[in-house]
Amino acid sequence: MSDPHADRDREIERFWSEARRRGKLESLLPGYFGAAPITVVVPPAWSFGADADQADRLLALVLEGTKTATASAFEDYTDDDPVPERGSLGILLDGAGHPRALIATTEVSVVPFDEVDEEHAYAEGEGDRTLRQWRVDHEEFFTAVDPLGRGFRRDMPVVLEHFTVLYRH
Repeated sequence: MSDPHADRDREIERFWSEARRRGKLESLLPGYFGAAPITVVVPPAWSFGADADQADRLLALVLEGTKTATASAFEDYTDDDPVPERGSLGILLDGAGHPRALIATTEVSVVPFDEVDEEHAYAEGEGDRTLRQWRVDHEEFFTAVDPLGRGFRRDMPVVLEHFTVLYRH
């Protein structure tokens, strides 16, 4: 019987190899420096949302080009899971844990929840794409998904991340 974690890791490594090649990531760096970290280190793999259905729904928005941004609670980040930076890569997983897209972070900012603007809400691509709906949905999400038990606050810091899809499978 195979180890499901090992199987998933191999699937992600195969995806990463294909994404590097098809996304021409290796050609972005001069070869005379030797193997660059971008060609060796597998980016973190994760999914949007709190459950498999939400992961699939949000991934579909990414794959169709509607979702180009996301938001997360700043306080949920740790030294082991730091706030993304411009240029960070990530492998998006579907609800079953299969790799489906390679994304690159293009912009990151941290603002209080109440200072998220219409432009960001629209870029998240969810619902009717209005700021009003974004606030309703994200207050509900940040209340329900609160691993550290800090609770939702209107002035809580939120990480706003914009990204581009480099490769989709």
